[in-house]
Amino acid sequence: MCGIYGIVSNQLASSRIRHLLSRMGKSLRHRGPDDLRENAYSVCNTVVGLGFTRLSILDLETGMQPIQCPTDNTAIICNGQIYNYVELRQTVSSEPFVSNGDAEVGLHLYRKKGPAFLNELNGMYAGAILDPSQKRLLLFRDRFGIKPLYFCENNGRLVFSSEIKAVFRGAEMAKTINRRCLPTYFTYRYVPGSETLFEGIQKLPPGAFLDYDLASGSYAIKRYWDYQLDQENPDMDVEAAADRFYELFSDAVQIRLRSDVEVGCLLSGGIDSSAVCAQSAVTNPFLKLFTIAFGVDKYNELPLVKEFLAEHPRRFERARLFASDCRQEMLNELPGIVASIEEPISLGTILPTDQVCRMASEKVKVVLTGEGADEIFAGYRKFMIEMAAAQYPQLSPDQQQALLIGYPELKAYLNDRESDPARRYIQTEALFDPIEIRRLTGIDHAGPFFTEDARPHLTGNEHPVNEMIGFESRFRLPDYVILRLDKLSMRHSLETRTPLLDYRLAEFAASLPVHLKVNLAADREKYICSHAYLKHGLMSPKNAFRKKQPFTIPVAHWLADGKNRPEYVDEILSGDMIRRQGILNPAYIAEIGKRVRTEGVGPETLVSEADRLFAVIIFTLWYDTFFT
Repeated sequence: MCGIYGIVSNQLASSRIRHLLSRMGKSLRHRGPDDLRENAYSVCNTVVGLGFTRLSILDLETGMQPIQCPTDNTAIICNGQIYNYVELRQTVSSEPFVSNGDAEVGLHLYRKKGPAFLNELNGMYAGAILDPSQKRLLLFRDRFGIKPLYFCENNGRLVFSSEIKAVFRGAEMAKTINRRCLPTYFTYRYVPGSETLFEGIQKLPPGAFLDYDLASGSYAIKRYWDYQLDQENPDMDVEAAADRFYELFSDAVQIRLRSDVEVGCLLSGGIDSSAVCAQSAVTNPFLKLFTIAFGVDKYNELPLVKEFLAEHPRRFERARLFASDCRQEMLNELPGIVASIEEPISLGTILPTDQVCRMASEKVKVVLTGEGADEIFAGYRKFMIEMAAAQYPQLSPDQQQALLIGYPELKAYLNDRESDPARRYIQTEALFDPIEIRRLTGIDHAGPFFTEDARPHLTGNEHPVNEMIGFESRFRLPDYVILRLDKLSMRHSLETRTPLLDYRLAEFAASLPVHLKVNLAADREKYICSHAYLKHGLMSPKNAFRKKQPFTIPVAHWLADGKNRPEYVDEILSGDMIRRQGILNPAYIAEIGKRVRTEGVGPETLVSEADRLFAVIIFTLWYDTFFT
């Protein structure tokens, strides 16, 4: 895992581009503290500058980039890992290799197949290939957007990078807030799609490539992969499905353990990170495990972690657990965390994520995590509610009453359930509604709040649960779950790998009958995962089928504690910082602050006044960091 960056210009001299590359590279050294290289190439009277900061994980001796083919001068920079590079190298073994790592395999596959090479890759990657013979620069990103890639056009140049701050340095442009995205942020708590809250800064969509014509200076963005969710196989048997899941899962873990440095695991109380750890320990019995505890009991998963390890004494007898308490003092880290993430994300998991990544980085360079299963295998309660709503009209009155008792929020959802899946996706967890957003920002917007490119590929034949999974995989997954994991792990020069986002597992999940993902009879979301983990000995019955506990922080407890919270919180609540910025309504924010309570608020609470205040705090810190 590293940092990439580049500039394309037919106006700037090579020396000027090298100077700008140097500025960009300095801002990315946390992503690649081990080495740095910058090259400038001339094609069609255009200078293309490519830069790379390296975190050495694989091919320690010869893996530095950019890598250039001596035959035709094609060159590549790539952030991330191509996990199946060992198998793919056999298909291009006759090419003139100058390294032993994964990136050059991708380069030679491109030389052989053009942009179609992306269909062969299994991994997390964001990169650029310069092809002088085709007068092309190709920017590309992995299927789920595990690795970030930002770009902009300004002053007659195209600038791209793994992080926004480097784009600004290379583009030499002033920062301007993108007010169109304010309603989006205060609805979702992040900004899904290609736009960002910085005017002019875009994200290359997941599963897409940008094809830049160096002769004309024009480009087109094309998708090479769409998550198709209308492929259900209704005849799939649960036992056969569990076996196929485990076959894919175990291989996904195995290829992500490929490394020339030690690999550890992040472990929460959830079943997916537990299963990843259990499978990893088969190959590495001396596994280092890293977890976070909380001082507030109902948020604390450490007892579940210890219970899980105790159930597998032989598998983990030589493993070592490292734990750290996430307490209210972590709020003091929030300004630095906001600066590192660059895009405002107002979900409390950013605090424990940062803390566990810091702790892990002191022991290892690489960790495996359990992220991704909740989004593609339907692991949240909202999927249960959607399944219940879909089944409700076909049930008898007694069965309907049983559902209403089991899911108290179902009645209100049925009364207001939107027909449009885009509006329905955010219906139960929108942070502010349009009227409140107008009070907060002064902006009128009826929604839905996202750019059209963020809409998932839906044919209209999907089950409502699969429609929701489509939005989840194009919204929350790349622009919250993975973004915060990438930025916070790289803040501490740590590589994170996500086996459950192996695209083969995702395509398998799409083929499952919906009841194997959401099983109302068993009262289980993510049913096939639990069944497979149990069947193949990764978890006990008690842990495999325990109720999901959301991984979040006691934000209401921390923000309601006026004596121990940071000074910046009080400055925001007083309205001083808000008035200086001139973006939000300080009177409305003061009202929200007065309503923050701890009673009746727990990990399962979707929207509370504390969540709303936290979103305001994150935005205000973000604006203060990047604009004032």
